[in-house]
Amino acid sequence: MAPARLPDPPVLLITDRSQARAPLGEVVAAACAGGVRWISLREKDLGEAEQKDLLADLKKTAAPFGARVLLHGSAELAMAAGADGVHLPANGDAAAARALLGPEALIGQSVHGPDEAARAVPGMVDYVVAGPAFLTQSKPGYGPALEPAGLARLAGLCKVPLLALGGIEPSNVAVCRSAGVAGIAVMGGVMRASRPDEEARRLLAAWAGAAPAG
Repeated sequence: MAPARLPDPPVLLITDRSQARAPLGEVVAAACAGGVRWISLREKDLGEAEQKDLLADLKKTAAPFGARVLLHGSAELAMAAGADGVHLPANGDAAAARALLGPEALIGQSVHGPDEAARAVPGMVDYVVAGPAFLTQSKPGYGPALEPAGLARLAGLCKVPLLALGGIEPSNVAVCRSAGVAGIAVMGGVMRASRPDEEARRLLAAWAGAAPAG
């Protein structure tokens, strides 16, 4: 089974309405206007009905930009909500999620160390997210930070694309890419930005500028 192709650019925006300076729909619309084409709704404190309604709203917002909207949570809820895929926790069952959601869905998973990174199976999982890459305001106390050396180790072990999450800023995107990551995931930097569109443009420009020569 061929894995679903990752969105281009490979910059995943994860929502957190507790940090957002505006309603999520406005933040996502601005981020999409700035070039983001990949969003995952991560509002696990809400009930399932509220998550489904919010995801439906975000899909309407993202549709004109051709952006894909995933759900952080269970594959069952992602399917019921009409998400374009699911992001699973480290202990999630990726094979069951793939069987339920089908080959076109984007399925990601969090990893926290070498063993989990090495276990990601191509075709079942399209990408993994590892963090925190750096110290982060969004989840203080998580760590220790992987830093470029840790990212490089996990990327080398992983058989699927690995995204760096945590403390990602335009100034450190290049070192992440040099470490071998396939993309970046961002949360608070865009959620807290007074101009999410401009922050998105800076991140995407940093990613594009860090592309390897040749």
